[in-house]
Amino acid sequence: MNADQLYRDSIADKELFWQQQAGQLDWYTFPEIILGSDETGYPQWFPDGMLNMCYLAVDRHVAEGYGAQVAVIYDSPVTGQQQKYTYAQVQHEVAKLAGGLRGLGLKEGDTAIIYMPMIPQSMFAMLACARIGVIHSVVFGGFAPHELSVRIDDCKPKVILTASVGIEGKKTIPYMPMVTEAIALSAHKPEHIVHVDRKLADIKPAKGVIDYAALVAAFAPVPCVPLPSTHPLYVLYTSGTTGKPKGIIRDTGGYATALQFSMTHIYGAQPGEVFWAASDVGWVVGHSYIVYGPLLNRNTTVVFEGKPIMTPDAGTFWRIISEHQVKIMFTAPTAIRAIKKEDPEGLLVKQYNLSCLRTQFLAGERCDVATLDWYEQHVGVPAIDHFWQTESGWPVLGLQRGVEQEPIIRAAAGKPIPGYDIRVFNDNGYELDAHHEGYLVIKLPLPPGTLTGLWNDPERFKRGYLEQFPGYYFSGDGVIRNEDGYMFITGRVDDVINVAGHRMSTAEMEEVVAGQPEVAECAVVGIEDTLKGQVPMALVVLKQGVADPGQVPAAVVQLVREKIGAVACLKEVLVVQRLPKTRSGKILRKLIRTMIDGKAYQVPSTIDDPAIIEELQEQFALIKK
Repeated sequence: MNADQLYRDSIADKELFWQQQAGQLDWYTFPEIILGSDETGYPQWFPDGMLNMCYLAVDRHVAEGYGAQVAVIYDSPVTGQQQKYTYAQVQHEVAKLAGGLRGLGLKEGDTAIIYMPMIPQSMFAMLACARIGVIHSVVFGGFAPHELSVRIDDCKPKVILTASVGIEGKKTIPYMPMVTEAIALSAHKPEHIVHVDRKLADIKPAKGVIDYAALVAAFAPVPCVPLPSTHPLYVLYTSGTTGKPKGIIRDTGGYATALQFSMTHIYGAQPGEVFWAASDVGWVVGHSYIVYGPLLNRNTTVVFEGKPIMTPDAGTFWRIISEHQVKIMFTAPTAIRAIKKEDPEGLLVKQYNLSCLRTQFLAGERCDVATLDWYEQHVGVPAIDHFWQTESGWPVLGLQRGVEQEPIIRAAAGKPIPGYDIRVFNDNGYELDAHHEGYLVIKLPLPPGTLTGLWNDPERFKRGYLEQFPGYYFSGDGVIRNEDGYMFITGRVDDVINVAGHRMSTAEMEEVVAGQPEVAECAVVGIEDTLKGQVPMALVVLKQGVADPGQVPAAVVQLVREKIGAVACLKEVLVVQRLPKTRSGKILRKLIRTMIDGKAYQVPSTIDDPAIIEELQEQFALIKK
């Protein structure tokens, strides 16, 4: 069966399709009801099934004789440490930690916050929670105390699992003082704090804090608890900069089914192979494709504590791929752009044997063609862009590499993935033909593995995702479909600007700007203009060694005029040292836009380095003069 037929089957009979996929898992009780609904009428998958995610990800493989296979490779260039854990070792560690959590009084339905750096114990904590039905909420390590306190008050954890320090580049970030401050700011007070002492700094935990190693040593291992398929596995917050944060709820059975399907059909991963998602467990990619997805499929997963550059150089990714024999890699386009900026000629790539690497997947934000070209030229393996969201939990658009070698169309995010009945709507909810830009919407029910709601806020869930087009999920993204079914994401809906009555895609302009040979990466935003309403402005970061940076802005303006036309009205190009980004690599375009327009703004909690704000303020002030 080819990929297109598999997709058609998934839409024609959703229940039969997902019943077959659910059969790939070991259930304690296989569901008799494949598709039901919750008390609000929202669709629910496998509501009467019973299973356990930790059993599927760890214990099952040990029981089947694969306990000696390496499950986790921990590679930390920032500390100079490497460690490997077999499936049997992971099972022992997780079962003991789960016993410790139960000893602290945690039970099915309780919540726990995990606030850790990229260390194996962060994975073990997630799996230990899953083992006994505790709902985990991973908060990105290093978030400021205020942001942590907001999440504490929202999900009300009985325990916080943390570590002494994290490492960001060359900086040591003390976690324990931030946890202490966050709890002081919170109305809710967790009963326990469990602390991993990394022995990298002289930081004394507060009185009453429980040592992680001592907790694991003190309690006997406990078995996996059978849980309803609809039991929340985790709550993951997508934002929290203003007002109440938005906690995405993920179930257990639907998520396990979708991840297992994605590992084999989308990523083409074979059990036993090394799969590396260069992300963080604090983000959805880390949940799905560092922890649960690879372990479900009995892959070896890489826990990487470092950056694509400066740990120690822009060859780190290639070193890890070569050394650990990575078959499939997944990262954000911004990571490849950062490498390209530091090593434009690909000299560091040539130092490593990358013959083991079969496929490179990109997601997080749209990948420009210039970056894809650089990757193909210097690395030489297929680079596949695909699209999904925190809300979806797994890919919405992509190519099914495990089914067939579908052609890669550059700049496209692929085709709809099985289970996602995707339509392209205009403002009035009418479906658009090929080559017309509209909103990406998905007909309900969404497939398994997608969000089941927002934590303690069902009204916000309806308002934000379901009300604009009744019967459909509103993604918030713009899209164009071609006649072959490939879909091109044009960006968030608010990234489309109106220039004198012409709707212009800033993503399209970015594609052109990124094609200028001297440009390493860029962002195009719409700024206010008294005459035209909005006009585009480009911020560009140049590659190392550009001979005459002063000539680049004029060249960029001319290139956009040639490729798009004068109607684009791109006249302002600003060369900057770097772009403001989230820690997961997304460019903060809204922040740029607000700053240039001189409006009040808040610095997002997710920003990678707040010092960039002052840098940009100085440069924006020069423009206005």
